[in-house]
Amino acid sequence: MSDSILKSILNELNKIEQTEDVRILYACESGSRAWGFPSQDSDYDVRFIYVRKPEWYLSIFDRRDVIERPISDLLDVNGWDLRKALNLFRKSNPPLLEWLQSPIEYMEQYGVIDRIRGVSSRTFSPKSCMYHYLHMARGNYRTYLQGERVRLKKYFYVLRPVLACEWIERYDTMPPISFDELLDRMIPDGSELKLVVLDLFRRKRAGEELDDEPRIDTINDYLEERLAHFEAAAASLEGAEGRLDSHLDSLFRSALHEAWSVKH
Repeated sequence: MSDSILKSILNELNKIEQTEDVRILYACESGSRAWGFPSQDSDYDVRFIYVRKPEWYLSIFDRRDVIERPISDLLDVNGWDLRKALNLFRKSNPPLLEWLQSPIEYMEQYGVIDRIRGVSSRTFSPKSCMYHYLHMARGNYRTYLQGERVRLKKYFYVLRPVLACEWIERYDTMPPISFDELLDRMIPDGSELKLVVLDLFRRKRAGEELDDEPRIDTINDYLEERLAHFEAAAASLEGAEGRLDSHLDSLFRSALHEAWSVKH
């Protein structure tokens, strides 16, 4: 990432703090850049968690709990209010859990995000996470990988969630965000599938766009078998919602105090 792009991202985040009167607790990169397989023209998917002043929460009315900025050729920036984020966290929301382990961080202020990370294993729900990745894989497989010719780069958008399901089934923990790590750990070395995927990954990293080409039967056969397997496996897994409700309330109040120096 160039210094000018980083400066643009930080300027946008600072502008949001000023115009919205919020404190941004955490900001990171999500999507293909965080996963490790961006295209040359990929924009920057900046995601953040913020907190407003305490009085904003003291209302009988529901209020908008997201901040979104218009998407440009360079930036896609949006964020969630901390209360929304914590409610999704208690439900083991996979996109949020991925944000928390993003390898590209733009901002982390105060201590609340680190405290959230510290309890993430206790809110992890194998069931909800596997269903999330399964839904993502099924949708992309149906849309992009049918027929004799396919958009090759879309294999990564199906392989990654399928490998994430493999990880959940094997380790019962949140999968790593890196496609490289998932590939290394989940597909046996020396297998035909591993060799084919590694070659495709090499081409992607070399900057090839991997657009319309003949389908790769080795990968399609694997994906079809695994999608059918995880359809059945997901139903037998356990959820985790509600395990830390009182603790998350405390986290929310401490974040308000820390960000705005209020007294209880």
